[in-house]
Amino acid sequence: MNNNQLTVIARILVKPEKKEFVKSELLKLIEITRREEGCIDYVLHQDNENKNLFLFYENWSSRELWQKHINNSHISDYRKATEGAIEEFTLNEMTLIG
Repeated sequence: MNNNQLTVIARILVKPEKKEFVKSELLKLIEITRREEGCIDYVLHQDNENKNLFLFYENWSSRELWQKHINNSHISDYRKATEGAIEEFTLNEMTLIG
């Protein structure tokens, strides 16, 4: 087990009228992020009951490389594009324990 590995859960609740727009912006992040150094998994989910709720499940080889990811221009561009469209954003950094 790699003790440096970081799992990130990003929960994004969007305004109903912005759902399709934000979804398209989230989808744009996938390919470019998966090519980043340290990215093990970067998987987007949409809730079956609440279509306004998205969840990214991410695994990174280290917190440092994840920090590099969140400071990349494509993440900054996403934040600017979706400003005002997000109702709630929760981010959890997690460590595998078993």
